[in-house]
Amino acid sequence: MARAAAFVQSIVAVVLLGLGSVAALAQSSSGAPVPSTGTAPGQSTPAVPAPAAPGRSVIEKPMQPMVGAAAPSGAGGPSQGVEDYRIGAGDVLRISVFNQPDMLTEVEVSEAGTVAMPLVGEVAVGGMTRVDAAKALGESLKRGGFLKEADVVIRVLEYRSQQVSVLGEVAKPGRYAISRPSTVAEVIALAGGITPKGGHVVTVVQAGANGQTRSQEVNVDEQINAGASGKALLLRAGDTVTVPSAPVFYIYGEVRQPGAYPLAANMTVMQALSVGGGLTVRGTERGIRLERRASDGKVQAYSARASDRLQPNDVLRIPEGWF
Repeated sequence: MARAAAFVQSIVAVVLLGLGSVAALAQSSSGAPVPSTGTAPGQSTPAVPAPAAPGRSVIEKPMQPMVGAAAPSGAGGPSQGVEDYRIGAGDVLRISVFNQPDMLTEVEVSEAGTVAMPLVGEVAVGGMTRVDAAKALGESLKRGGFLKEADVVIRVLEYRSQQVSVLGEVAKPGRYAISRPSTVAEVIALAGGITPKGGHVVTVVQAGANGQTRSQEVNVDEQINAGASGKALLLRAGDTVTVPSAPVFYIYGEVRQPGAYPLAANMTVMQALSVGGGLTVRGTERGIRLERRASDGKVQAYSARASDRLQPNDVLRIPEGWF
């Protein structure tokens, strides 16, 4: 009898276990939270977080945009400095009025700083920003009784009034328009860059207070590095950059390409040999002579070492080796 009772209890336990598994499966299919089977006795079952609402995180904070993510097309504003640009003579503007397609016009600012606007005629915009000029044109339309509300938009098609001059050893010397204060390296890039004969220490002439001008020498390479930190010299309309010819040195004798070459900053005798194409099969680094003109105008000759630094107009003479 005892064995029969134990067998019956075992059958009942198996049936109850099967029913529990079926119930758990049904709850899982319906989306209801299912208690974890690994919960220790006496501990409450951990709650399953509810799905987050659209646009919000699980911890109930608004979703933040990723740093550096691209702005949607058309959402970006104008490039840096364009909003502060002052309209001047020669600039070409596109003027449009909201809901008035017939008033769309492209016009060049006159020498007097005015533009010809349909219906209202000449309106002064010289020296104004795009926003201020748009307000002035809108007010002119309303004062004339042509429109009750005038939403005017101005776009600068061609920047001509604010120009800098780039002269000397650049690929394309001339005058170049800028839409904002620009670095020395930027305006030289507009002129096509420095030629192989050009130096990297340039002369910058800027207009100062009371009509006075200020001239200073600027190292272009240092300005490029300063631009990354925002400490570069900024040029404005009317400024002039002159790129001089680079100082030269001369190398003769047993080198593959003798002649005159631009002198780089801190160039050594060994570097000069490389610029000259290297030694010929008969050349030697022993006994290199350096000829340098002294302050009194006399030429003095020295025995040069590979690490010696050259000065403008130095002459190197590479001897023939004896075997």
